[in-house]
Amino acid sequence: MSGYYGECTDRPGGMDTGRTSGDCVEVRVTISGQSGVAEAVREAKRTAAKAGFGRSGKMRVATVVSELANNIRFYAGEGRIIIRTITGPSGEWIEIVAEDEGPGIEDVEKAMHDGFSMGGGLGVGLPAVKRMSDDFLIESTQGRGTRVTARIRA
Repeated sequence: MSGYYGECTDRPGGMDTGRTSGDCVEVRVTISGQSGVAEAVREAKRTAAKAGFGRSGKMRVATVVSELANNIRFYAGEGRIIIRTITGPSGEWIEIVAEDEGPGIEDVEKAMHDGFSMGGGLGVGLPAVKRMSDDFLIESTQGRGTRVTARIRA
């Protein structure tokens, strides 16, 4: 099993959860094929259930993880999904971080428009992830990789 549970260790810039030490638990899943995608989706559902998400919230978290994990698989080949449960003054959150060291996104602004695809797909994945998220941040550098952070409130 490629996932592991532990304390949160890294925090993406620009996204303040208001968390204090000790109220954040995470699971990391390596994505290098379809089995990694499936494991990440299972972990997303399990984590959302533990955080008290209802049925639609669990599906929202699982869909975001599926979209991001498949993007890693198709465009970078491998990377990781980090799923965090965060308890802060504003309540329970699930934070999903998808990161890879792939080719990066040439034009992030274009990639965030429905219908734009660099790989022949429908071009709805990243825009849909943004719409399903309460907070969304994407960082990408050509030749160095991409990091997407999506936060969903319980």
